[in-house]
Amino acid sequence: MHPPEDPQIAKEAKAIVALAFRNGPIEQVHAGKICPTCSGGSQYSRITDDEMKAIMKSAVDRMYALLRLKSHDPDGYARQIAFGARYVMKWDEPAEPRT
Repeated sequence: MHPPEDPQIAKEAKAIVALAFRNGPIEQVHAGKICPTCSGGSQYSRITDDEMKAIMKSAVDRMYALLRLKSHDPDGYARQIAFGARYVMKWDEPAEPRT
């Protein structure tokens, strides 16, 4: 894997995902028991519509809060990114999306 072109943006992206998505309702879904009948098969839905709605709502709310913080309190935003970056130290570096 190649290092990202902009390491600071890569760090920020991973921290935002941790803060806005990973540490939200998806954790409760992830922490549940493995489905004994579907065995995690990709052809089976493993998240209900209500769970997905809660996950996305939480991510949007947290992203909104982070973006407002970035705009209105850059130092507070930098502290949040530093905090979120502690969760993702072993994550893969981001790659450019394929179009």
